[in-house]
Amino acid sequence: MRENAAKHKLERGETVVAVSGHNSSHVIDFLGPLGFDAIWIEGEHGPVDFADIPDLTRACDLWGMTSVVRVNQHSPGVIYRTFDVGAQGVVIPHVNTAEEARAVVDAAKFHPIGHRGMFGSRQGYGDPDYVHKANDETLLVVLIEDIVAVNNLSEILAVDNIDVFFVAPSDLAQSMGYLGGVNEPVVLETIDKALEQIVGSGRTAGSLVNDADVEHYIGKGVRFMMTSWTAWVGSGAQAFQAKVKAANG
Repeated sequence: MRENAAKHKLERGETVVAVSGHNSSHVIDFLGPLGFDAIWIEGEHGPVDFADIPDLTRACDLWGMTSVVRVNQHSPGVIYRTFDVGAQGVVIPHVNTAEEARAVVDAAKFHPIGHRGMFGSRQGYGDPDYVHKANDETLLVVLIEDIVAVNNLSEILAVDNIDVFFVAPSDLAQSMGYLGGVNEPVVLETIDKALEQIVGSGRTAGSLVNDADVEHYIGKGVRFMMTSWTAWVGSGAQAFQAKVKAANG
């Protein structure tokens, strides 16, 4: 069974970078040699279906990157089916209460922790002991992305067997009445306080980061970071075209 490199880095207290912005095995293969820890596969807002996940995660396996799939609901069948077809990690949206967090764990983990459906996984091909090892090799990320979740954060943080508590800005801003207002001071303050609470409780904090704020969030103790490579393409393209224009007078 393949080791979940990102999960074990977090367990050692190290930082993990997951890169997103694509749903192509070819792009994942291209990103493989660049040294990222994980690939964030977008199954909530992107065009990823269950039939796509095996090849996307195989491309991650090829380069030793952890495949992390964001699903579109915290339904038990969606969660364990995502693991069954090859994901090493699952990101669960809108986890707003401790009860919902416990249900997520129950769906993601085999006995004695939970009641994940007994079938196996593409990750377990060739390993007859997969079900006995899977709990230690499956990464579980819950999204704190509604103000109700922030208000319930103390109770949510008390739920065991969750690897990352990820504070997501856009939906959080919307739930606070600031549609598209991720940079509103009150939203940024709420994010910072939630991250401080997660870190202060001894749990692992996650956040969306970019070139402009990565140092800030590392300073807040974030150890699971998701970023997109598409912004780098955009800025590089603009810089290149500016050089062409300047050279042509």
